[in-house]
Amino acid sequence: MGSQALSASQKEFFRDSELLDYMVLRPLDHIRPNWELTWNEDEERYELEDESYAKLLNQLIDDIASCAPPAKYHENEDRVAETMLHKTGWDIRKINRRWKGADYFSILEQGGWNDLNQQDLLLAATGRVQAAIDRGQMLFDDMEEGHRYMLGAVLSIILYHRENYA
Repeated sequence: MGSQALSASQKEFFRDSELLDYMVLRPLDHIRPNWELTWNEDEERYELEDESYAKLLNQLIDDIASCAPPAKYHENEDRVAETMLHKTGWDIRKINRRWKGADYFSILEQGGWNDLNQQDLLLAATGRVQAAIDRGQMLFDDMEEGHRYMLGAVLSIILYHRENYA
């Protein structure tokens, strides 16, 4: 599959989702209260609205579509966790492919402050999207629940960090 087709399928993955806003934006409603999305069929993007993350989310979707998915996206998440460990000294460790000692999303959120432009988090999200597509889960809403939960959290973390630079 060529990179152009790959980008189109990755972008299409987020099309007119019923769960994306709830899983990705609602956790951020204390920052921007308008978390519900409206799909614009003509523009094939989410409608820009006041006090909404739609603009940042559309940009994030474009960024995911323009990235080459890493072969092992967990390694990108591990880099974020390892950086956080070295910067903060939290009592966390990796045991059998899982980080222990703190909530995984907290580890990624805190580690994201040292992830320049959230590059590792972006690659991890891109890899998660591609893994879903490779398994025939062509839309965010169709993802296996646990993987959708993880991807939603990573996307929320990226948007949370980008909010501070927007």
